[in-house]
Amino acid sequence: MTPVWVPDNWEWRDGPVEPGPAVVFDMDGVLSDASRRQHYLDRPFRDWEAFFQACGDDELIAEVARLLEVLDPDHRVLLLTARPARVRDQTMAWLRRYGLRWDLLVMRDWDDFGSSRSYKQRVVGEFRHYGFDLRLAFEDDRRNVDMFHAEGVPCVYIHSGYYD
Repeated sequence: MTPVWVPDNWEWRDGPVEPGPAVVFDMDGVLSDASRRQHYLDRPFRDWEAFFQACGDDELIAEVARLLEVLDPDHRVLLLTARPARVRDQTMAWLRRYGLRWDLLVMRDWDDFGSSRSYKQRVVGEFRHYGFDLRLAFEDDRRNVDMFHAEGVPCVYIHSGYYD
């Protein structure tokens, strides 16, 4: 039976799924190619609002998306992104456009301005509390890769070039 407690920022594709084995995928730089909007983050004036608002125009990173297709069907696909909830519509439209396999999308709350690492570490705890057995993660930010490893979750580093 699916647990009752679910955070407000969890978006199910087709309704809640039973806990079980799961694989976590980041979005920007892992599934979606955000290179066309990286200029918004050039110094000295980083425009995070414009960067996130343009997320719906990203191209798919096909090689990583292929992993979604070949994963064991018994594994849940958890999309964990530091994108803020205010770009949920663009994110959902992007997922529909590419027809990707996923079960749960977790985006940053409206009022969460902390580090990506802290946010994702908290969500890893929420995933476990729900009952997900995190078998593997895919991430392009080495700080988050280190966090997954520290949490005992094997993590594949995807080089996006955004954090060099």
